[in-house]
Amino acid sequence: MGGDRDEELLRGRVYGQDHDDPRPGPRPGRVYAELVGGPLDGLLLDVTDWTGEEIRAGAVLETELGRYGAGGRAVYGPRDGDPGRFDWTGDTR
Repeated sequence: MGGDRDEELLRGRVYGQDHDDPRPGPRPGRVYAELVGGPLDGLLLDVTDWTGEEIRAGAVLETELGRYGAGGRAVYGPRDGDPGRFDWTGDTR
């Protein structure tokens, strides 16, 4: 990742962190994928401890902001050629 992108990511919010967290952004030494599109667009997903297989499988993330409201999930998968970005593929229950 280039310098400008690194600075941009450091300003982002991390999926799953509490809004009241005194340090709401990414933490040094962690690896993040940017969520692109859908209800969680712009959030960062901590993938530090994920295996290559887990990254290729993508993520199904709980959110109240998607099509199904409370109890719904947003589905994200890694972008071809750019595993640092996960693209939204739809919502599910």
